[in-house]
Amino acid sequence: MSTPPDQLTWLLDGLVEQVPGIRNAIVLSSDGMLVGSSTGMGRDDAEHLSAISSSFQSLARGASHYFDEGGVRQTIVEMDTSFLFVIGAGAGSCLAVLADSGADIGVIAYEMARLVKRMGEHLSVGARPPVGHSPEG
Repeated sequence: MSTPPDQLTWLLDGLVEQVPGIRNAIVLSSDGMLVGSSTGMGRDDAEHLSAISSSFQSLARGASHYFDEGGVRQTIVEMDTSFLFVIGAGAGSCLAVLADSGADIGVIAYEMARLVKRMGEHLSVGARPPVGHSPEG
């Protein structure tokens, strides 16, 4: 990830503070590793949300591929008291947001897309090396 962690936290905090209904926001790699989170979310919860978000995004991509429907724009999970949004955020990364059930989902989706567009390639996450790979060669 090419965005410094403090800057990423600042951007995610801005999304949480400026968009009504958003509780927490994270950036994750497509394989579920936490890259950054908003300040109000503890590390354990952020890592758990990262794994869940990656799984939902993977299921959505699988369904899209199986039915030949093109790419996945966003994944939204509606729960009794909240929504989970996941969108692609550059090569190999996603932006996930947890929001209140009464939040305006259109506004949230729009603001998430705006943040991703503003960040552009800075949200790209490189592929991790294969297990057992040594950087020394």
